[in-house]
Amino acid sequence: MAGFLSKLLTLGEGKQLKHYEATAAKINGLESEMQARSDQELRALTAAFRERAQNGEDLKSLLPEAFAAVREASVRTLGLRHFDVQLIGGMALNDGQIAEMKTGEGKTLVSTLAGYLNALPGNNVHVVTVNDYLARRDSEWMGQVYRFLGMEVGLIQNGMRPDKKIPAYKADVTYGTNSEFGFDYLRDNMVTRAEARVQRGHHFAIVDEVDSILIDEARTPLIISGAGTQAAETYNKFARVMVGLVPEADFDMDEAKKTINATESGLEKIEAMLGIDDIYADPSGQLPNHLQQALKAQFLFHRDVDYVVVNGEVKIVDEFTGRIMEGRRYSEGLHQALEAKERVLVREENQTLATITLQNYFRLYEKLSGMTGTAMTEDAEFREIYKLPVVAIPPNRPVARKDEDDLIYRTVEAKFNAVADDVAERNKAGQPCLIGTVSIESSEKLSRLLDKRGIKHETLNAKNHEREAHIIAQAGRVGAVTIATNMAGRGTDILLGGNPDVLADDVLRERGLDPDAEPLTEDGEPNPALPTDEQRADALAEAKRVCAEEHDQVIAAGGLTVIGTERHESRRIDNQLRGRAGRQGDPGVTQFYLSLEDDLMRLFGGNRMDSIARMMEKTDMPEDMPIQAGMVSKAIEGAQRQVESMHFAARKNVLEYDDVMNLQRVAIYSERNAILDGKDMDERIPEIIGDAVEAVVAENCPAKVPSDDWDAKAVELWAANMTGRDDFSVAEVDHDDDPAVLSEALEAYLEDVFASKSEQLGEPVMKMLEGQVMLRMIDTRWMAHLQEMDYLKAGIGLRAFGQRDPLVEYKNEAYNAFQNLTAGMYEDYLRTLLRLQVAVKQEQPALAEDKSPLDGKVSYSSPEQALEQTGVGAARKQAAASPSGAPAAPPKPAAAKPQTYTKDKDDPFANVGRNEPCPCGSGLKYKKCHGRDQ
Repeated sequence: MAGFLSKLLTLGEGKQLKHYEATAAKINGLESEMQARSDQELRALTAAFRERAQNGEDLKSLLPEAFAAVREASVRTLGLRHFDVQLIGGMALNDGQIAEMKTGEGKTLVSTLAGYLNALPGNNVHVVTVNDYLARRDSEWMGQVYRFLGMEVGLIQNGMRPDKKIPAYKADVTYGTNSEFGFDYLRDNMVTRAEARVQRGHHFAIVDEVDSILIDEARTPLIISGAGTQAAETYNKFARVMVGLVPEADFDMDEAKKTINATESGLEKIEAMLGIDDIYADPSGQLPNHLQQALKAQFLFHRDVDYVVVNGEVKIVDEFTGRIMEGRRYSEGLHQALEAKERVLVREENQTLATITLQNYFRLYEKLSGMTGTAMTEDAEFREIYKLPVVAIPPNRPVARKDEDDLIYRTVEAKFNAVADDVAERNKAGQPCLIGTVSIESSEKLSRLLDKRGIKHETLNAKNHEREAHIIAQAGRVGAVTIATNMAGRGTDILLGGNPDVLADDVLRERGLDPDAEPLTEDGEPNPALPTDEQRADALAEAKRVCAEEHDQVIAAGGLTVIGTERHESRRIDNQLRGRAGRQGDPGVTQFYLSLEDDLMRLFGGNRMDSIARMMEKTDMPEDMPIQAGMVSKAIEGAQRQVESMHFAARKNVLEYDDVMNLQRVAIYSERNAILDGKDMDERIPEIIGDAVEAVVAENCPAKVPSDDWDAKAVELWAANMTGRDDFSVAEVDHDDDPAVLSEALEAYLEDVFASKSEQLGEPVMKMLEGQVMLRMIDTRWMAHLQEMDYLKAGIGLRAFGQRDPLVEYKNEAYNAFQNLTAGMYEDYLRTLLRLQVAVKQEQPALAEDKSPLDGKVSYSSPEQALEQTGVGAARKQAAASPSGAPAAPPKPAAAKPQTYTKDKDDPFANVGRNEPCPCGSGLKYKKCHGRDQ
């Protein structure tokens, strides 16, 4: 059924490809014209194209000439000419589609076509890669093409300072990783000055390894956190207790679904060991969460599989790429529970300051496209979530790779021994082998078996991912043996015979030179370790000779062999591993070795696997004898489909919950950006005053009720609380029992207080304060809202026990919570502005020159000084000083207090005794009124 639907969705592909081929023919027709142009003339085309685009010409009509120009620029700078299939891939990207191109078909070069074309109107183009190394490599490598054509190229890297990111985003084309782009978006919506934002919108994105980024990584949202509460000892106590628990007796777990729960007897045992009467009686709900995370950490998460411990830190291993995910931490206390389990320093819990899913981040782009070798299996998800259809681009040369049937062994031991024997056999013949494993543990186990057989090999996993490009580049040399954990998104081609560019660097190092050395020594002298251009050219010539020789030997041995030691949960990852062999029509072979004890078979194999296991036992098959059966292959595919659908459901679930938050996020961020862009809050002040007054009068002085029954005291207290003054009296208003008249009087009073504050501070300062106070209100309330939603999401699933849909419940609760957020925000904002305390300092010689513009009123040398003087800056300082850099809560409104003045000879308060009545007419003694701070 799924196959039929897939065919139905891709019915128009043949027609589309024919259209693309016709356009490619047009581009080929322009090639001689482009070749005839000088470098200067070719560069001048960019300005001409830009002018045509700005005059309203459609990008599709510009496409043939623009693509022809890029192809010629690539030939002149990189020596690479786009194949026709690469031109077709560029067209698919420009149409906002996913181009599925086999490994080695030159996806990196394809991106330059669509990138250049979409940057012509002046919009930003983001090229998204899976890691910082590839972003840097591609920006330098492909950047030559863009720069040759007169375009600027930017690069975003993890840990880069904001002032360096601003020019990178201003460039025509910007390279970076998915997480860095996403985090920059979140950070831009936390800044307090417009010029601190780094991004300039989201027009067009080209996502490399699109399946890895938009599917595999989309289960985990991006979260910016700040410091929260410290509970290290609690985590350690729970971790110590876990060691004594017995499976099945003390807890039940489901490895496939990653769920675990303590049994009744287990719970009693845990409570006894902790000395707690009832864990679930904790009103905060923290102890049950500690228990749950401790159980997960101890029994469901395994060292060197799900995470590694490096230098006393627990680091997550990406299950799809095998890389360490630097800076990422599990949420809800799980990471702390793992730290307690491994007896390393437990780092403090964090509070969410900003969050977004990758799905919702990438849906911000007006046009989205992607490239990968394996996307067809996820075509339905791409269409449903991102409105992204997948187009299969034919290979430049027919695939000559041979995919062998899977070999299935009874035990894991027998399987690994068979792999080691196969590798030893192929290694003797000089055939290079690439072995894919699904975990670090498996790669290290296989490495030990190869060591025993004396086979020299390289191991690539999360523990040495820095060398990955170098290891992969040389994996096609004669007799090379490479073990790699999850080959997804490595981004480096395996050339048969080796990569001469990488080998040239090795040749230079053997000759005592350092190709990466600094040009000058510390003394400022030329560095003798840096090779000259002649030495580099000589090393490259030597490398090319060696690689050409080895290329012929590898071809004779049958090309690259790819061996899979286990089927991955996703068919795509298996296909990516297979795709490493047979690049550009090269010969190659792939073989998967499986065992009935593999996790995929054990957890998802079902009845078919059980019957195969019984059959193997009955027939007394030796452990080292494999079986090859269609039934087994079907069972494996069925298991993979089951897991894929389970993960799709999980991703969809994450997205459905974030979609609720996304509407709120868009509203909050739009208001923030409007303020940063200079939205005039002055116009809103009367409206905010009107809304606040209307609400308080309607509550306490209802229409059609005699004024004797009004709660006038409540209105007066509210006015005093809002302004810090007590000079508004309902009795003094001639309202004639009409609440509308009272409202008008109260509005006029508040507007008068606001006007006097504005006059004292001066209009420029007041305008700046209005924006800054509003930003502070938005940020603190939004963070509190996010925390509330985190708690809500953690427990909402329990509503299902009451026959209620958790998602519907979450939507209702989220809506109510957001209503509460906005309802009180504007009133708090108004109160803060009306109660700003203005302190006039007695002697300010440095500010004497500043008095004239404000006609003798209080003045400040800068808006920042105004923030400090008025108390609003205290919150900013506190936030800057906090360990996380997180915005702190706003200062609480001060108790109602009159303004204080400094005595001088012209001051009416100058000669008043402390116990005399205050001249202001408040009825209080001077020492308790205007003299309070003297």
